[in-house]
Amino acid sequence: MTLIQPLLMELDQEAATTRRVLERMPSDKLGWKPHARARSLGELGVHIATAQKNVSAALQSPTFEMVPHEDSVPAKTEEIVALFDESTKEAREMLSKMTDADLMSEWSLLVGGTPRFTAPKIGVIRGIVLNHVYHHRGQLSVYLRELGVQVPSIYGPSADENPFA
Repeated sequence: MTLIQPLLMELDQEAATTRRVLERMPSDKLGWKPHARARSLGELGVHIATAQKNVSAALQSPTFEMVPHEDSVPAKTEEIVALFDESTKEAREMLSKMTDADLMSEWSLLVGGTPRFTAPKIGVIRGIVLNHVYHHRGQLSVYLRELGVQVPSIYGPSADENPFA
């Protein structure tokens, strides 16, 4: 078994959960923010939808220059979910081609040409492609709760989908 295989299995399993959470975003609330400095519901959804592909693409080179950008927010939740599906598929394709040697090679995030951090690519996959998305998925579940939307099961029954209640 190659090093990437268990990570791809996790990507697939967690993508199903992330998709369920994204599907709950109400289209008419995509502009809603819990705080002035927070991302809107739609911005957070798009970030979750595109992060895996964007970071996987960045890992195809030994360095990546971070530049500020803003993603546009589609008008409908279904468009964000479709963006997530495509992003996950593309991330999986890029990651599945990485050899063990690729995964153990160093990668650097640059800002203004200066390295901000350097780590083995496998660590970046774990920390950003996977864990970073789970972190934001957790934020999204709080947004949903604040909006009165039923939160789906993530790692077991939620308060809204508890068969034992």
